[in-house]
Amino acid sequence: MSRLHIHIAVDDIEQNIRFYSALFGSQPSVSKVDYIKWELTEPAVNFAISKRGSKPGLDHVGIQADNNDELTAIQSRLQQAGIGGQEQRDAACCYARSDKYWTEDPQGIAWETFHSLDSIPTFSNSDGQAAASGSCAPEINTGGGCCAP
Repeated sequence: MSRLHIHIAVDDIEQNIRFYSALFGSQPSVSKVDYIKWELTEPAVNFAISKRGSKPGLDHVGIQADNNDELTAIQSRLQQAGIGGQEQRDAACCYARSDKYWTEDPQGIAWETFHSLDSIPTFSNSDGQAAASGSCAPEINTGGGCCAP
């Protein structure tokens, strides 16, 4: 089986172990003093590129839930770990209508967890729901915890 690899440089290993263990619902498979790895079979990958970010490079990463129960479970794990975020219901972005929960990792990388409800014919709704930069990631107020900006 092939697997997408994402490597993020971090400042605080312990803070990030807590964040990513809560986000993925799994403990690391490799744990060294300076290197931690999760080899996940779930979630599978939804990889997208666009010309709508404020600058080229990583815009955000995320987990697409199969249903609302999975989305709620991810949000609950993050909240139980003291990691705040922002909920969006019926958001119109990226040619889809979705329920979402946004948070940031300790480096400030936006993480979108979402359940797509339907496809739509435009990138965002007519009132410009997508941020002015073109990205769907909102200004995230994590409310403290390990992820305060």
